[in-house]
Amino acid sequence: MKLKLVYLAICFAVGTLAALAWCFRAKLDYTINMTTSLPGTLYVIHKGGSFTKGDLVAYRWQGGATYPPGAVFIKQVSGLPGDSVKRIGSTFWVGDRYIGMAKPVSKAGIALRPANPGVIPPGSYFVSTPSPDSLDSRYAISGNVSTSAIIGRAYAIF
Repeated sequence: MKLKLVYLAICFAVGTLAALAWCFRAKLDYTINMTTSLPGTLYVIHKGGSFTKGDLVAYRWQGGATYPPGAVFIKQVSGLPGDSVKRIGSTFWVGDRYIGMAKPVSKAGIALRPANPGVIPPGSYFVSTPSPDSLDSRYAISGNVSTSAIIGRAYAIF
C-alpha cells in the first residue's frame, strides 16, 4: 500500500510538471545538452528578450560540421554589437577579454577555419564557451550568431 502511494505521488508530480510546461510553452522551451562544452544537461529556455555579456543563449544552428540544421546550441554571449573581435594566429579576444584558440580540426576530424576578426555588426553576437572543443564564433562555420537565430536565454536546471 505504501509503495502504491509513492508511485501515485510521483505520477502526480510528473503530471503536474508536464502540465505546467505545456501551459508556459509560449514563453519557455527545454533542451538537452549533449556535449561537454558547458556544464549542465537539462536547460530551460526563456524565449525572446535582450542579452548581455555572460548570458547563456540558445540558438538554432544553421547546419554544418556534424550537426543538422535547426540543432539547438547553447553558448555564452562573449561579444555584443559594436565590440571588436581580435585574432592573432588562432587566438581570439573580444575587446581585452581572452576567448580561446581556434583548432584546425574538430574532434570529428572536420577541417575548421578560424572566423575573421572585426567589429561585431548590429543584430549579431559573438558566442563561445570556455571549452577548447566548443564549436562557436571562433570558427567561420559558425561566425557571429544573428538575433534571428536566437531562441532565448538559457538556464541550466541540472
